Amino acid sequence: MSRIKSTLLIVDDEPNVIESFKVIFEDKYNIISSGDGKGALQKARNENIDVAILDIMLPDMDGIEVLRKIRAIDPEVQVIMVTAVKTIKSAIDAMKLGAYDYITKPFEVEDVILAVQKAIEKRTLKRDVLYFRSEIKQVMFENIIGRSKPMHRVYELIKEMGRVETTVLISGESGTGKELVARAVHFNGTRKDKHFVAVDCGAIPERLIENELFGHERGAYTDAAVLRIGKFEIANGGTLFLDEIGNMEIGLQSKILRAIEGKEIQRIGGTKNIKLDVRIMSSTNADLKKAVEERKFREDLYYRLNVMEIRLPELRERKEDIPLLAEHFIKTYNMEFNKNIKGISADALKALTNYNWPGNVRELRNVIERAVVLSRGDILTPVVLPADILFSDEAGRDGYARKITFKNAKNEFEKQFIRKVMEKTNNNQTKAAKLLGVHRNTIRNKLSPPRTAPR
Repeated sequence: MSRIKSTLLIVDDEPNVIESFKVIFEDKYNIISSGDGKGALQKARNENIDVAILDIMLPDMDGIEVLRKIRAIDPEVQVIMVTAVKTIKSAIDAMKLGAYDYITKPFEVEDVILAVQKAIEKRTLKRDVLYFRSEIKQVMFENIIGRSKPMHRVYELIKEMGRVETTVLISGESGTGKELVARAVHFNGTRKDKHFVAVDCGAIPERLIENELFGHERGAYTDAAVLRIGKFEIANGGTLFLDEIGNMEIGLQSKILRAIEGKEIQRIGGTKNIKLDVRIMSSTNADLKKAVEERKFREDLYYRLNVMEIRLPELRERKEDIPLLAEHFIKTYNMEFNKNIKGISADALKALTNYNWPGNVRELRNVIERAVVLSRGDILTPVVLPADILFSDEAGRDGYARKITFKNAKNEFEKQFIRKVMEKTNNNQTKAAKLLGVHRNTIRNKLSPPRTAPR
C-alpha cells in the first residue's frame, strides 16, 4: 500500500549544498528547494511542507526573517536552521522564534539525518494530537453484538472490506450502528495503526462543514486568525468516515468527489494542493438512489462511494439478538452507575422482544440505561420499562400488556409521570411534590418497589 512521503524544503544559496541534501534524502522524502528567501516563501505558500532546512545567510533576506514568515504561513512546519560556527548565536535566536533545531557547517551526515527524522516525528506527533482531540476512543470488532444470521453476513463483509482498500458505503436506519461497523472495517484492515476520523455530516451546519473537512489558511476570512488543519489532513494515511453523507449539500459534494478522485485538497483560502492518502468510508440512512433521481445527490459521487456496500439490518429483523444486547448494556451501565443488576425478568425480556424498535440498537441502549438507573432491585422488571414499550400494539397481542390489570396500568402511568417530573427537578422530591400538588411521602410510596414484581 502506498503512503504519501513527507516533504522537505531545502533553502540555501550554494547549489552544491542543496545537491548534498538531495543525495542524502531523496530516496525517503519529497525534496523541493530554493536558492533564496523569496523563493522559499513562495514554495511554503504553494506546497505542503513538513520540514524546512534553512540557511541563515541568504542573498536576498535574513534567514531569521524567512523563518518568521514560513511559520506565519504554516506554524506546523518544523524548521532546521543551517549556520556557520561564527553565526551560532543567530541560530539560538532562531530557536527562540520557533525553529526546531540547528546544524552547523560543515555538517556530519548522521547529525543531519537524525535532526530531520526527529523533526518529522514531531510534525507527525502534532497531527496525532489533533486526531486524539477529536477521537477519544477506538471501537474494535468485538464491540458489535449479535449472533443472528443477518449479523453473521455483516461480520463476513467487515472481514472482506478489511482486506481491500476500496471505498465502502454503510447503509441502514438510524441507530443500527453504522459508525461501529466503519470502525470495525478500519481496525481490522491494513490501516489499523493509522487514524480513524469520523465526521457527522448531519450534525454540523452547512456553513461549517467545508471548514471542518478541508481546514483553512490563516486570513482566509475574518475570523481565521490561525491556520486550521481539516479532517482530511488529520486522517492522512488512515480512514475518513463521512457519517450520514446524504445530508451534505450538493455544492460541497463536488468538492468531496474531487478530493477522492484527485487524492488532494486545498484548504479554504489556500492555493497549494495538499496530497493525501486517505481511505473513504461513508454511511447513510437515506435512499441515495432516490436522492440521485431527485437530483439531491450527485450520481458520480454516489457510484464513487458505493463501490462496496454493507447494509445493516434493523433490530426488528434480528430480534434474537435482543437478549445479548440487553445483557451487554446492563454490564456497561452497571459499571457506569455502580449498580449490580444481575439480569432481566422473563416478562421484561418478552416486552423488549415484542417491541418493534423504530430507533434500533440506539433506542434499546437508552431504554436499558434508564432501566438500570431506575431499578431498585437486582433484576430488571417491567415496572422500569417505558410505557410505550409495555403497551405497544405488539405487547398487547402477546406479552406483559395482556396480563396487566387496569389498576396496575394506572399505577404504572403514575410512576412514569412522577419519574419525568423528578428528572426535571434533579430528583428533588420536595420540588417534585410541589409541582404535582401532592405530599412528598406520596411520591416516595408511588416509586417504592412492589412487594411482588409481576412475572
